[in-house]
Amino acid sequence: MARSLNKVMLIGNLGADPEVRTTPSGTKVAKISLATNRSFQDRSGQQQERTEWHRLTFFGKLADIVEQYVSKGDRLYVEGRLEYSQTEDDKGNVRYWTDIVGHEMVMLGSGGGTPGMEGGPMSGQGPGGGGGRKDSGPSLSEPDDDLPF
Repeated sequence: MARSLNKVMLIGNLGADPEVRTTPSGTKVAKISLATNRSFQDRSGQQQERTEWHRLTFFGKLADIVEQYVSKGDRLYVEGRLEYSQTEDDKGNVRYWTDIVGHEMVMLGSGGGTPGMEGGPMSGQGPGGGGGRKDSGPSLSEPDDDLPF
């Protein structure tokens, strides 16, 4: 079977504090809404800005980090994969969802502004998966061979 790729990379700001729960099997799950903005000129030459909202889900160690260190307004870089699902409401209407399951995260600072690499990469897998204080993020001295740059 041929290889394929399902990868999403986002830089944006949290719209609300994370929602965290624990599954019956004991796995921690954190959900956040991340806003990304883009500017463009419309047909009449007027500058426009559009905000897109993204639903993100983190599991395990990364969910712990999100719960402890991330809050509304924080700026994040996130890598993950797209997942699609559907649910049926009590009236029988089917609702479709697009979620991003995050597997890498970098805390860029709080509240907008120019992105700066204030925190190191955090992964939901393996050692070196986070820690650090909320105001400064984890140390950049932690090695991470998965960075694309």
